[in-house]
Amino acid sequence: MRFDVITFGSAVKDVFISTDLADKGNFIAYPIGAKILIKELRYDIGGGGTNTAVAFSRLGLKTGFIGKFGDDGIGYEILDTLKRENVKFLGKMKKRGLTGFSVILDSQENDRTILTYKGINDTISMSDIKLRKLKTKWLYCSSLLEESLQTQITLARMLKKRGVKIAFNPSSYLTERKELIEHLLMVSDILVLNKEESRMLTKKKDSLKGLHELTGGIIVITDRDKKICAYDGTKKYFLLPNKVKARERTGAGDAFASGFVAGQIVGMNIEESLKLGLKESESVIKYFGAKNNLLKINLREVWKG
Repeated sequence: MRFDVITFGSAVKDVFISTDLADKGNFIAYPIGAKILIKELRYDIGGGGTNTAVAFSRLGLKTGFIGKFGDDGIGYEILDTLKRENVKFLGKMKKRGLTGFSVILDSQENDRTILTYKGINDTISMSDIKLRKLKTKWLYCSSLLEESLQTQITLARMLKKRGVKIAFNPSSYLTERKELIEHLLMVSDILVLNKEESRMLTKKKDSLKGLHELTGGIIVITDRDKKICAYDGTKKYFLLPNKVKARERTGAGDAFASGFVAGQIVGMNIEESLKLGLKESESVIKYFGAKNNLLKINLREVWKG
């Protein structure tokens, strides 16, 4: 099988916990020694790798996923989710491995703090990957650490030499340590990140141009409810988000990035891809869960070019 895109990233079980606690400044405060009633409890499969894989698949793209999880109960839930969403698993399920797990603490203001346990997500080696099956047009890299990050860099450089396009969506724990991802930045055809992350990577006043100098690719910077910016080396693009009431923001970044990259895969221009990314993210934040309200369309049929 030849894939349109293969995602390489984390797979976790997400537990969403909502309470009646309000934000206090920049904190969600839980009193020491208190027993706090949970207002709402929800479960979902998350992680940047599976979130984006499902998003691409629901847009009608042939999609594979490289990741690692254990043969525990959560691991089989992840595997079932991938099968149900028509995503081909190209990684490894490890015997007696402990799958990643995240707790999302939501406040009254629909903001959240995430506690995440990586489990074996960060232990992916080249031997864990079914290399003979990696026939793809695009590789999408989301944030990983340690051995998995090194494997990601090795694979991205190898596939780049074969003409595969690379998209990269790093988290703040990577952008604050630029030296860890320099080699991945250098081969990225698309780099998607938020404003804070962009400032960690470049000290230049114009982050768009500064990041383009690092990658040579298309740069997209989001800023929550504020203007989205993009740059292709010759022209800057801007798009204002709509006024949408957010119920839960987990997965919004994954949804936007996968929507934008999907647009590029099928041949949309940058402006059209930005609109698709925004539509995808605004659809997700209206509901709990990073996958629950992802768009379901055949993108190639809808967009004829």
